[in-house]
Amino acid sequence: MPHDPRSALLAAATTPQTWDILVIGGGASGLGTAVEAATRGHRTLLLEGHDYAKGTSSRSTKLVHGGVRYLAQGNVSLVREALRERGLLRKNAPHLVHDLGFLVPAYDWWAGPFYGIGLKLYDLLAGKLNLGSSKYLDKTEALARTSTLKPDGLRGGILYFDGQFDDARLAITLLRTFEDHGGVALNYAPVVGLIQEEGKVVGARFRDAETGHEHEVRARAVVNATGVWVDDIRRMEKPDAEPMLSPSQGVHVVVDRHFLPGDNAIMIPRTDDGRVLFAVPWHGSVVIGTTDTPVPQASFEPRPLEEEIAFILSTAGRYLSPAPTKSDVRSVYVGLRPLVKSEQTDGAGSTASLSRDHIIRISDGGLITLTGGKWTTYRRMGEDTINRAEPLAGLAQRLTVTPGLHLHGWSEEPRDDHWRVYGSDAAQVQSLPGAGTPLHPDLPYTEAELRWGVRFEGARTVEDLLARRTRALLLNARASSETAPRAAAILAEELGRDAAWAELQTQLYQDLARGYQLPS
Repeated sequence: MPHDPRSALLAAATTPQTWDILVIGGGASGLGTAVEAATRGHRTLLLEGHDYAKGTSSRSTKLVHGGVRYLAQGNVSLVREALRERGLLRKNAPHLVHDLGFLVPAYDWWAGPFYGIGLKLYDLLAGKLNLGSSKYLDKTEALARTSTLKPDGLRGGILYFDGQFDDARLAITLLRTFEDHGGVALNYAPVVGLIQEEGKVVGARFRDAETGHEHEVRARAVVNATGVWVDDIRRMEKPDAEPMLSPSQGVHVVVDRHFLPGDNAIMIPRTDDGRVLFAVPWHGSVVIGTTDTPVPQASFEPRPLEEEIAFILSTAGRYLSPAPTKSDVRSVYVGLRPLVKSEQTDGAGSTASLSRDHIIRISDGGLITLTGGKWTTYRRMGEDTINRAEPLAGLAQRLTVTPGLHLHGWSEEPRDDHWRVYGSDAAQVQSLPGAGTPLHPDLPYTEAELRWGVRFEGARTVEDLLARRTRALLLNARASSETAPRAAAILAEELGRDAAWAELQTQLYQDLARGYQLPS
């Protein structure tokens, strides 16, 4: 008989008790906060309304970085903090984070010295956690590293180093780390209201999305870490709360690896809209992005604008030969940034100027809202939040242990295949049925990984499996759609569902995957 692991998690989440910390939101900030709380010994519950990293946290540029652009803006403190966190994450999750060389091509006489000086400062700010020293390359060396750069007018380039990771896999790793330290997490458990007594927030009501039943949970501190949706939770306490965020969207396209062979990424330091553009090798493909477009409101499946796609492809085409076209795009994905409005303005104008720092606000009723920030600084965001939560909730104030905490699956085994993201769990995944059965000729994954995702990583839908436990949707949306029926059959077998349920799951996923493909 199949065993559904969710029943035990639901029972643990709803056992009558008062939690020390309740975290609402299962993205980078929520998971980081939950791990911070649990590793300090606080009884912690995390509730996620959809799936872990369903939103922005699975749709990044896949970089663990200090932020070269923020250095150009003069935000030295943000860059220094991010570079420190980059170094810590590299040590704490070597199976998920690796060093990557970035080439800044120089086509103007001044570009080499100008960017070279800036990137030397970047090296200095990283201190002893630096990944490698930046250096100038002449034209021959630049083309040897990145053969598809347009040679006409190329003078050389600057090579510097940053980190790369798999964002959704880091989210799942944090989930497993949280559980390893006694935390309880439940996805598909949207919070529908806050419990308030004598003007204080003392818990929340959530709905089990799979049964429709509602439950109450109580906690000494409630943390709202729902990313671009933090204002929705804030209005559960105070319906007229002024919005904190002015979201923007960032679009990425994924193309074949032959557009960027070799081991380096490209960073274009100044595009027409004043941003940087990256072309980054990732899981055998190339991710190119991103944009920064204000959006009026958040949505769970944001869609790219035609002009955003055109901007990315045209900008990449100025530097790459051959230039990628719409017909080369295997997948397009969109992430929303939770940008914090200025206290002095209404948030109007360019989102490029809004804060990328994280911010913590505590309401009159004690609701702790954490928002802003980026994946690289997830750990620091969690540390700062629990530092604020402990005295507020009357909890013992304890020192953080996360700067040196090895995350679940920690392994330094030097492997370059797709099994690397499982770290020390890889052998167990490969012991499951289907480890030798590929899901699709154009994807690197096997059937065993889907079974692992259901049994040990909280996957409940085909989308969970193909978008976040594996990255099939982002690597090749068409191929992932073709494998959906088999994925649904495995999921149904693992959870004890019938054929009609599997058919519905297939249809839902294929409808979703169409939104990640460009019209031919």
